Amino acid sequence: MEIIMAFVIGFLFMAATYLFLTKSLLRVIIGTGLISHGAHLLILTMGGLGGKIPPVLTNGAANGDYADPLPQALILTAIVISFGVTAFILVLAYRAYQELGTDNMDMLKGDDNNE
Repeated sequence: MEIIMAFVIGFLFMAATYLFLTKSLLRVIIGTGLISHGAHLLILTMGGLGGKIPPVLTNGAANGDYADPLPQALILTAIVISFGVTAFILVLAYRAYQELGTDNMDMLKGDDNNE
């Protein structure tokens, strides 16, 4: 299962890198979302995909049988933070599009005549 997750994580990082290198601001935002999802899956995979029972210890459960709750808590926090950051970036991009009429990164940066 970890091998499949490694390929999925690699694909997400590859697609995000491709989208970062484009000139469209919307594609950069989508790349940010993809790389955050890749990081979430990476943390989840590094924490171990095993664990047959929930992280609440019960009588008769061996120490290695339960799922590790720390990666799950970290990912839940990261999902909330990435959602907030993505919403903020989308609002900034929309406002820039309203003001400037384009989402091309080359046209968004100023030049000597228009800063």
